[in-house]
Amino acid sequence: MRDTIKENRAFKRMYAKAKSVVTPSMVVYCRRGRFGKNRLGVTVSTKLGGAVVRNRARRRLREVFRLAQPEMKQGWDVILVARARSVDGPWRKLTADFRRACRELGLMEEEK
Repeated sequence: MRDTIKENRAFKRMYAKAKSVVTPSMVVYCRRGRFGKNRLGVTVSTKLGGAVVRNRARRRLREVFRLAQPEMKQGWDVILVARARSVDGPWRKLTADFRRACRELGLMEEEK
């Protein structure tokens, strides 16, 4: 997945203007994007641990996003902010938290 958000100003704009949902394992910000596909940005605070721990959290959050792509609406910018449970929490709980947040934000396709 190469569609990422990396610019600091994009993150700041998302924090200021995007809708957000807080779950025990992450905070999800979303806003309509200018591109026809979803873009992802991931933030992990140094408070969570050293580089190994932060990278593990990033990998887990990117994978949750990647696996949910087929069921998500396209054209959105999404930022995931890791919380402590995203590092060592159960995978099922992490996935469930992300899907619940996406449903609340209206990012999931309607089931037919």
